[in-house]
Amino acid sequence: MNERSGVITFKGNPMTLLGTELKLGDKAPDFTVVDTTLAPVSLATHAGKIRIISAVPSLDTPVCDTETRRFNQEAAGLPDNVVLLTISLDLPFAQKRWCGAAGIERVITLSDYRDRSFGQNYGVLIKELLLLARCIFVVDAQGVIRYIQQVPEVTSEPDYAAVIAAAKALL
Repeated sequence: MNERSGVITFKGNPMTLLGTELKLGDKAPDFTVVDTTLAPVSLATHAGKIRIISAVPSLDTPVCDTETRRFNQEAAGLPDNVVLLTISLDLPFAQKRWCGAAGIERVITLSDYRDRSFGQNYGVLIKELLLLARCIFVVDAQGVIRYIQQVPEVTSEPDYAAVIAAAKALL
Protein backbone atom coordinates (compact mmCIF):
# COMPACT_ATOMS: atom_id res chain seq x y z
CA MET A 1 0.00 0.00 0.00
CA ASN A 2 1.21 3.51 -0.83
CA GLU A 3 2.39 5.70 2.03
CA ARG A 4 2.77 9.48 1.93
CA SER A 5 4.48 11.55 4.61
CA GLY A 6 4.66 15.29 5.10
CA VAL A 7 1.14 15.94 3.83
CA ILE A 8 -0.65 16.43 7.16
CA THR A 9 0.03 16.94 10.84
CA PHE A 10 -1.97 16.10 13.94
CA LYS A 11 -1.39 18.62 16.73
CA GLY A 12 1.81 19.60 14.93
CA ASN A 13 3.13 16.05 14.63
CA PRO A 14 3.75 14.70 11.09
CA MET A 15 1.45 11.83 10.08
CA THR A 16 1.56 9.25 7.28
CA LEU A 17 -1.33 8.81 4.87
CA LEU A 18 -2.11 5.36 3.46
CA GLY A 19 -3.57 4.78 0.02
CA THR A 20 -3.31 6.34 -3.39
CA GLU A 21 -3.14 10.11 -3.71
CA LEU A 22 -6.01 11.33 -5.86
CA LYS A 23 -5.79 14.29 -8.23
CA LEU A 24 -8.25 16.64 -9.90
CA GLY A 25 -9.76 15.02 -12.98
CA ASP A 26 -9.34 11.47 -11.61
CA LYS A 27 -12.33 9.16 -11.76
CA ALA A 28 -13.55 8.93 -8.17
CA PRO A 29 -12.74 5.46 -6.82
CA ASP A 30 -15.55 3.30 -5.56
CA PHE A 31 -15.84 2.43 -1.88
CA THR A 32 -18.20 0.54 0.39
CA VAL A 33 -19.20 2.08 3.70
CA VAL A 34 -22.34 1.69 5.82
CA ASP A 35 -25.04 4.13 6.85
CA THR A 36 -26.54 4.42 10.34
CA THR A 37 -28.77 1.38 9.68
CA LEU A 38 -25.74 -0.74 8.61
CA ALA A 39 -26.92 -0.69 4.98
CA PRO A 40 -24.06 -0.62 2.46
CA VAL A 41 -23.44 2.64 0.59
CA SER A 42 -21.07 3.09 -2.34
CA LEU A 43 -20.12 5.92 -4.66
CA ALA A 44 -22.80 4.62 -7.06
CA THR A 45 -25.52 5.03 -4.41
CA HIS A 46 -25.66 8.73 -5.30
CA ALA A 47 -24.80 8.42 -9.00
CA GLY A 48 -25.87 11.35 -11.13
CA LYS A 49 -25.58 13.79 -8.24
CA ILE A 50 -22.84 16.19 -7.24
CA ARG A 51 -21.23 14.71 -4.14
CA ILE A 52 -19.43 16.66 -1.46
CA ILE A 53 -17.54 13.97 0.46
CA SER A 54 -16.14 15.14 3.77
CA ALA A 55 -13.72 12.76 5.48
CA VAL A 56 -13.32 13.43 9.21
CA PRO A 57 -11.50 11.65 12.06
CA SER A 58 -14.48 11.42 14.49
CA LEU A 59 -17.81 13.20 14.93
CA ASP A 60 -17.20 13.08 18.68
CA THR A 61 -14.47 15.71 18.46
CA PRO A 62 -15.04 19.49 18.50
CA VAL A 63 -13.70 20.30 15.01
CA CYS A 64 -15.53 17.42 13.28
CA ASP A 65 -18.71 18.35 15.15
CA THR A 66 -18.40 22.00 14.03
CA GLU A 67 -17.53 21.01 10.45
CA THR A 68 -20.48 18.65 10.03
CA ARG A 69 -22.94 21.12 11.58
CA ARG A 70 -21.64 23.87 9.27
CA PHE A 71 -21.97 21.68 6.15
CA ASN A 72 -25.50 20.77 7.29
CA GLN A 73 -26.34 24.51 7.36
CA GLU A 74 -24.65 25.14 4.00
CA ALA A 75 -26.55 22.24 2.44
CA ALA A 76 -29.86 23.98 3.12
CA GLY A 77 -28.94 26.46 0.35
CA LEU A 78 -28.00 23.79 -2.20
CA PRO A 79 -30.33 22.07 -4.67
CA ASP A 80 -31.39 18.45 -4.25
CA ASN A 81 -28.90 17.24 -6.86
CA VAL A 82 -26.07 18.01 -4.39
CA VAL A 83 -25.54 15.45 -1.65
CA LEU A 84 -23.23 15.89 1.35
CA LEU A 85 -21.60 12.75 2.72
CA THR A 86 -19.54 12.80 5.90
CA ILE A 87 -17.42 9.68 6.31
CA SER A 88 -15.60 8.69 9.49
CA LEU A 89 -14.51 5.52 11.25
CA ASP A 90 -17.06 6.12 14.01
CA LEU A 91 -19.42 3.20 14.50
CA PRO A 92 -22.80 3.71 12.79
CA PHE A 93 -24.61 3.64 16.15
CA ALA A 94 -22.50 6.52 17.44
CA GLN A 95 -23.08 8.44 14.20
CA LYS A 96 -26.85 7.99 14.51
CA ARG A 97 -26.84 9.15 18.13
CA TRP A 98 -24.66 12.16 17.27
CA CYS A 99 -26.86 13.18 14.30
CA GLY A 100 -30.00 13.01 16.43
CA ALA A 101 -28.43 15.16 19.15
CA ALA A 102 -27.01 17.64 16.62
CA GLY A 103 -30.16 17.93 14.49
CA ILE A 104 -28.35 16.89 11.31
CA GLU A 105 -30.79 16.46 8.44
CA ARG A 106 -29.02 17.22 5.15
CA VAL A 107 -25.64 15.60 5.75
CA ILE A 108 -25.54 11.81 5.37
CA THR A 109 -23.11 10.26 7.86
CA LEU A 110 -21.37 7.07 6.79
CA SER A 111 -18.97 4.72 8.53
CA ASP A 112 -15.83 3.22 7.00
CA TYR A 113 -15.21 1.02 10.06
CA ARG A 114 -15.62 -2.35 8.31
CA ASP A 115 -12.80 -2.43 5.78
CA ARG A 116 -11.58 1.17 5.50
CA SER A 117 -12.13 1.05 1.74
CA PHE A 118 -12.91 4.76 1.53
CA GLY A 119 -9.85 5.72 3.58
CA GLN A 120 -7.51 3.56 1.51
CA ASN A 121 -9.07 4.23 -1.91
CA TYR A 122 -9.05 8.00 -1.32
CA GLY A 123 -5.62 8.09 0.35
CA VAL A 124 -6.82 9.62 3.61
CA LEU A 125 -6.27 6.84 6.17
CA ILE A 126 -3.82 8.03 8.83
CA LYS A 127 -1.37 5.19 9.52
CA GLU A 128 -0.47 6.25 13.06
CA LEU A 129 -4.05 6.85 14.26
CA LEU A 130 -6.10 4.54 12.00
CA LEU A 131 -8.51 7.44 11.55
CA LEU A 132 -9.40 9.42 8.44
CA ALA A 133 -7.60 12.67 7.71
CA ARG A 134 -9.71 15.79 7.28
CA CYS A 135 -10.20 16.09 3.54
CA ILE A 136 -13.04 17.16 1.27
CA PHE A 137 -13.66 15.86 -2.24
CA VAL A 138 -16.21 17.32 -4.65
CA VAL A 139 -17.24 14.72 -7.23
CA ASP A 140 -19.32 15.74 -10.24
CA ALA A 141 -22.42 13.95 -11.53
CA GLN A 142 -20.24 11.88 -13.90
CA GLY A 143 -18.06 10.61 -11.02
CA VAL A 144 -15.00 12.80 -11.69
CA ILE A 145 -13.13 14.53 -8.85
CA ARG A 146 -13.40 18.28 -9.46
CA TYR A 147 -12.12 19.64 -6.14
CA ILE A 148 -9.91 18.37 -3.31
CA GLN A 149 -9.17 20.16 -0.07
CA GLN A 150 -6.67 18.28 2.09
CA VAL A 151 -6.62 20.15 5.40
CA PRO A 152 -2.92 20.25 6.40
CA GLU A 153 -3.52 20.18 10.19
CA VAL A 154 -6.09 17.58 11.25
CA THR A 155 -7.33 19.79 14.11
CA SER A 156 -8.11 22.74 11.77
CA GLU A 157 -11.40 23.43 10.00
CA PRO A 158 -11.65 23.38 6.20
CA ASP A 159 -12.36 26.41 4.01
CA TYR A 160 -16.13 25.95 3.81
CA ALA A 161 -16.70 28.75 1.30
CA ALA A 162 -14.23 27.21 -1.16
CA VAL A 163 -15.93 23.80 -0.91
CA ILE A 164 -19.41 25.21 -1.46
CA ALA A 165 -18.17 27.40 -4.34
CA ALA A 166 -16.61 24.33 -6.00
CA ALA A 167 -19.90 22.43 -5.72
CA LYS A 168 -21.96 25.39 -6.98
CA ALA A 169 -19.62 25.75 -9.98
CA LEU A 170 -20.80 22.31 -11.13
CA LEU A 171 -24.51 23.21 -11.08
